[in-house]
Amino acid sequence: MGASGVAFAAEGRVTLGVIGAGGRGTYVMTEFQKDMALRVGAICDVYEPNLERALGVVRKAQNEPARAVRRYQDILADRTIDAVLIATPEHWHHRMVLDALAAGKDVYVEKPLCQTPEQGVELVHAERASHRIVQVGMQRRSYDLYQQARDVVRSGTLGSVRMVRGWWLNNQINPGKETPLEGKLDWEQWQGPAVKRPVDASRFRNWRLYSDYAGGIVADQGAHVFDGFHMLMDASYPLAVTAAGGRPHRSGVDTADSVVVTAEYPEDFLGVFSLNYAAMKYASKNDQLNQLDGTKARMDIGRETCRVYAAGKEEEVLLEKKSARGFGFATELHVRNFLECIRTRQKPTAPVALGFQAALVVQLANLSMKHGRRMRWNAKEWKVEQA
Repeated sequence: MGASGVAFAAEGRVTLGVIGAGGRGTYVMTEFQKDMALRVGAICDVYEPNLERALGVVRKAQNEPARAVRRYQDILADRTIDAVLIATPEHWHHRMVLDALAAGKDVYVEKPLCQTPEQGVELVHAERASHRIVQVGMQRRSYDLYQQARDVVRSGTLGSVRMVRGWWLNNQINPGKETPLEGKLDWEQWQGPAVKRPVDASRFRNWRLYSDYAGGIVADQGAHVFDGFHMLMDASYPLAVTAAGGRPHRSGVDTADSVVVTAEYPEDFLGVFSLNYAAMKYASKNDQLNQLDGTKARMDIGRETCRVYAAGKEEEVLLEKKSARGFGFATELHVRNFLECIRTRQKPTAPVALGFQAALVVQLANLSMKHGRRMRWNAKEWKVEQA
């Protein structure tokens, strides 16, 4: 730990730098602000409306204003900043995490952790060498409902589980008319390591749907779902992944909105995820469900509720668990765990290795769709192979 790190650990104070102040970044920042010993020291965004809005949020919560920054490197060079929240588009995660670790910062980074398996391997090694705290934003790891459900699976109540199935349903194919960007945008800096393109409001707003910047919705939501599978099943890295996707139904984008992914695990089970963002729109509490098919019972776990049904009594609820405060509580718990680990130097609930494990599955899925074949993960050599 650097000099500033020793000071804040002793007193419990943390000064946070925010890199990426869009909707998600600003929301997660407000979860950090619930910690009374935390101060937001600086905010960086390349889009002025986002930057100004986030600065205004900070002004309402603390006496000392946060500093406005337009280059993330300036936040990393600030010795008063102890930790950074990285909530940029996916294509920036790898570079920014590496730079933050090199600068001696603890890191909370939104998922997916990275864009490629090679980036993930590099990040795993970098975290190990850095001795910094890195929390990947897969909040189910800290969520009370998922932790209780994992205990049920470990107890043997379900028997042997050979398949875990999950789905996520929504609709994004009719977004309405694209409106011009309001305010100044540093487009060149926003593109960063990606392929250079002309300024495009859709690419800026809907970057998750473009392969230049992300792995599509299957990666964005699939990282959450597969991490849930891994947590509940105490699973290791996948053996192989096969995926099939339909054509994009939204004009201009190049990633599929309907995808089925099958992952094979050395723990002798399959993880099957069906994504359909060309379905009807659901209330958020109902749009995602996982089912663990055991020999003794089946577990259904969604955002808010976990229910277990015994064999031969499928219409009766054998066991039911609910979150104390709902799915929104998961992010608060995840941030709280990160801050606790900054102060204690203990391992967080979603370190880089687990973040990469979830990202790897959806990266292999995209490679499977690209090459039209099953993709294997060589765990000994840490590389992808075509089956």
